[in-house]
Amino acid sequence: MAAHTSQSVAKAAGGDGEDPVAARGRSRRTDSTRRGGPGRALATHWYAWAMIAPVVLVLGVIIGWPLARGIYLSLTDANERNVGRTIGANHIEATYTFVGLDNYADVLADPVFLQRLVWTVVWTVLCVSITFTLGLALANMLNREFRGRAAYRMALILPWAVPGFVSVFAWRFLFNRDSGILNKILDGGGISAIPWLDDPTWAKFSVVAVNVWLGVPFMMVALLGGLQSIPGELYEAAEMDGATAWQRFRHITLPGLRTVSMTVILLSTIWTFNMFPVIFLLTRGGPGDSTEILVTQAFREAFVSSPRDFAGSATWGVLILALLMIFALVYRRSLRKQGEVW
Repeated sequence: MAAHTSQSVAKAAGGDGEDPVAARGRSRRTDSTRRGGPGRALATHWYAWAMIAPVVLVLGVIIGWPLARGIYLSLTDANERNVGRTIGANHIEATYTFVGLDNYADVLADPVFLQRLVWTVVWTVLCVSITFTLGLALANMLNREFRGRAAYRMALILPWAVPGFVSVFAWRFLFNRDSGILNKILDGGGISAIPWLDDPTWAKFSVVAVNVWLGVPFMMVALLGGLQSIPGELYEAAEMDGATAWQRFRHITLPGLRTVSMTVILLSTIWTFNMFPVIFLLTRGGPGDSTEILVTQAFREAFVSSPRDFAGSATWGVLILALLMIFALVYRRSLRKQGEVW
């Protein structure tokens, strides 16, 4: 009787006399296979993996290797005098040594880092906020039907189509103190010439203005696409309910643009934080070092200072990457708290 009972329990638990533990293990394997493990996913989607493999390889070579090399150099004392180099037929071996986190301690303790960081943050906030405001205003204007709308769209997108360095050189000519068009216009109105690029305050105003001019087209196009995705019935219903233009903008337009806005603000922040061409080509970080940002300081360490400090430049670059990663993580967490999926 006892044997019969135990067999019944075993049969109920795992099959015809099968051990219950083995039955549970077989059940887990069956469930895992049904859900699809890594091997099953690879076998099922091998074509997709094969298609993205070249891209992953190229990104690893173009981005992964320089990034790893930069992190390594930031932990050494590499400079122009002790790196490996070839002079004619002679090859000089590298003699730099591993110094750990000393470079990071030196940079973070240097008052120059705080100065560059403060201006970089101010420059980024000013550029992104002004660009977003102007882009949103222009997108709302171009989202309406009026004569010549296509021509206005083409004209406003033009700064985005022109290569950045061409635009910056054109603005440099406009800002020239002696022969610039802007000062010629001011002189015609009886206003003395403004030292656009020779005075620290005016130089900061100039680089912000140029970067805003370059960034508005992207912001406008992205927000215009978001506006056109908002159903027109919402505006019609709100207008019938007596909502004012401001109320429609606040309760329909802004919530409808939230996803697009968060994305373009993130991208614009990263681009502006690293906007090397505008600063370098327009002011070279001057006058003095008043418009120097973190990325131009990293360039100066590697290519301008003597001897060229490769380890210091790599340290600045890694710190820039770390700051942007922290910002992206905080930004992502704030979006999740607001119910946005990203």
